[in-house]
Amino acid sequence: MLPSGYEDRVSEAVRHYWSTLRRQASQVGEGDRGGRAAVTGGRQMDGFAALVTWLLRECGLPPESIYDRQRRELPGFFRPTKEWDVLVVHRQQLLAAVEFKSQKGPSFGNNYNNRTEEALGSATDLWTAYREGAFGKGAVRPWLGWLMLVEDADGSRRPVSVSESHFSVFPEFAERPSYAKRYELLLSKLRRERMYDGTALLLSSMDSCEENIYSEPSDELSIRRFLAALAGHVRGFLDGEQ
Repeated sequence: MLPSGYEDRVSEAVRHYWSTLRRQASQVGEGDRGGRAAVTGGRQMDGFAALVTWLLRECGLPPESIYDRQRRELPGFFRPTKEWDVLVVHRQQLLAAVEFKSQKGPSFGNNYNNRTEEALGSATDLWTAYREGAFGKGAVRPWLGWLMLVEDADGSRRPVSVSESHFSVFPEFAERPSYAKRYELLLSKLRRERMYDGTALLLSSMDSCEENIYSEPSDELSIRRFLAALAGHVRGFLDGEQ
């Protein structure tokens, strides 16, 4: 059961994303026509960090157990550390690590590949480190989450062909799915393979109206399910302490 008002906070997080991009783009000026400086300027996804932090507080976690601004590094197995967007470390137990990513056009192709490799690499690194005792011997299994916000645009909705130089791709890719659909496939598979405990996909355009600021292409990847799974994990741990 999620606290009332979470839907408004999700919408506010999406609005924060677009307003931050607009502000960063205006500060950069006309010289950056591709908008790269605005996208790489950071802080666009802070609204989602605030949303998750609010939820965790509502679940009963004290503020000192939630890290969303600093001290967000975890040891890795294949690299020394990885900085996550939100960490929950409660009484020396790692309870959750959450990552928020976005994809804005026009370079959907290259960035989709980068995001795919990043999601796979981060999960593999964390779970291997966990297996090797990086978070303490006998540590509880942490909850791992990945949320994506993708621009709803012609470039993300258009069918995309695939090269099959030597072998056939899996059937779902042979159907020329758009990049938005590819993200849906990616996040569904990451969760089903238990690389992440929760994944969410939101689509939104800069011109979205107030009543329809984002859409969710899959109920399996809804923000409601994502937040409910995180809340259930945290509450279960806290109940076990009592």
